[in-house]
Amino acid sequence: MTEEEKIFQGKLFDARTKELRDIKHKAHELCRRFNGMDEYDEARLPMVREFIGAIGEKYYFQGPIQFNYGSHTFIGENFFANFNLTVMDDARITIGDNVMFGPNVSLMATNHPLIARERCFMEYPDGHVSMSEFCRGITIGNNVWLASNVVVLDGVTIGDGAVIGAGSVVTKDIPAGYLAVGVPCKPLRPITEADSKLDLLI
Repeated sequence: MTEEEKIFQGKLFDARTKELRDIKHKAHELCRRFNGMDEYDEARLPMVREFIGAIGEKYYFQGPIQFNYGSHTFIGENFFANFNLTVMDDARITIGDNVMFGPNVSLMATNHPLIARERCFMEYPDGHVSMSEFCRGITIGNNVWLASNVVVLDGVTIGDGAVIGAGSVVTKDIPAGYLAVGVPCKPLRPITEADSKLDLLI
């Protein structure tokens, strides 16, 4: 079994192996190049397709961006991310259609054992010793907005139409159609027609 296969089966894996470092290096290098380009450069946005797992036809990353694997992230149509998006996509991250991210959003689909000898000194079957990780992935539904400085942790599902308030740390699933806020993030209330801002339309 490859280290990448271990990731997708939820097993402990060694992120320091060359197999995984090579995947990450491609994403890291392309993110570095992306971040150094003028935002009006027509070659900038298409560069994302060189490392991402999949993405819709219409999308925008303000940048800078940092993906860990890139190839483990799958994004739907009409996606927008503001400044400083960080995606630790060790496990698969799935993002639906019409999703918006504010500045400084972090998706952290990775984890380490709490016991130090398992985290820092794991002895693998072939005898080598390294740090170890495990992960379950993140799922974000359609029509979701993550406001600025939101952190989503490994194993979380955010339902369709949910809004996550600024500065929240999402540690558990959030139901569809809810405004959720806080550290840890909790559903506050359903989003209803009373939240409409159409009265501001000129």
